[in-house]
Amino acid sequence: MKKAVITGITGQDGSYLAELLLNKGYEVHGVIRRASTFNTRRIDHLYRDPHVVNGESRLFLHYGDLGATGILGDVIYDTKPDEVYHLAAQSHVRVSFDMPEYTGDVTGLGTTRILEAVRRIGRGTRFYQASTSELFGDSKPPQNEDTPFRPRSPYAAAKLYAYWMVENYREGYGMFAVNGILFNHESPRRGETFVTRKITRAVAAIMAGKQDKLYLGNLESKRDWGYAPEYVEAMHMLLQQDKPDDYAIGTGESHSIRDFLDEAFGYVGMDWHKYVEIDPRYFRPTEVDYLLCDPTKANTKLGWTPRIKFHELVRIMIDADLELLSLPNPGEGRRIIEERFNGWHRWDSQVISMER
Repeated sequence: MKKAVITGITGQDGSYLAELLLNKGYEVHGVIRRASTFNTRRIDHLYRDPHVVNGESRLFLHYGDLGATGILGDVIYDTKPDEVYHLAAQSHVRVSFDMPEYTGDVTGLGTTRILEAVRRIGRGTRFYQASTSELFGDSKPPQNEDTPFRPRSPYAAAKLYAYWMVENYREGYGMFAVNGILFNHESPRRGETFVTRKITRAVAAIMAGKQDKLYLGNLESKRDWGYAPEYVEAMHMLLQQDKPDDYAIGTGESHSIRDFLDEAFGYVGMDWHKYVEIDPRYFRPTEVDYLLCDPTKANTKLGWTPRIKFHELVRIMIDADLELLSLPNPGEGRRIIEERFNGWHRWDSQVISMER
């Protein structure tokens, strides 16, 4: 049985990756932050109480903190994993401008702390780093593995440090360490402060009479948006290759936030212009205007191609948020999952109810 450690297991990507690996027969160890409130909603459906299942659970949770070297090292030493997926970070771009030092410590140095722990156990553990398309900043699209990095936020700068540390550990110590440069990927499990989920949640809340207005920032930013479960499949594929290498993962399509509003509100027959207002506080000091992936390398070398694109993604997210509020919905999102996906994860509105 393969053994994997996932940092950030309670996040969107971590929860889907845990599902995928458990489905493949892995023993999964997740690193979570200690909190006075429960923060495990996205993985509650995966957890099995060992007292109930006679010790047969394959999902284990460990307290850890990316700012604490000793604790992270203990998790790695104790579990001796075959694979480490480092997904944890302070990952909100706008927040990174308000907390630049914290973002640098957790998102940048946190990666080094884990790399060093993996190096010290010396057993050939494979390491995946969650890099980001924000690295490209204002580089001309489309962007791929050879595009110059031009970070435009503290978050992107911290991720760039982490990216080069992975390169250094790979070349200096011969570690199987890779960067997955993932473009934006969304789902019903996306955090509610991220713009896509903020929009789809608002659509449901407005229909339910619980919200009147939606406040957003720059509507012209363009992003390459994909479906998160497919992106965690790419993460796993990267660690199954014969040689470590870095890959850009995206759909090859880009759409603006204005396009997302058109799709989301239009899907339920509403005009977003009646509900959306601009709030300057949501603008970034330095903007990233246009991200578009050239996924040629992933398509040809990994054999990874997305099955769900922008149009379908919006419908999946809207349907799930409508169901969370017990509202009637067109049901197209559920049908898309059933027809185009391979079924290793469950329909999300049955899995989680995000904090409200």
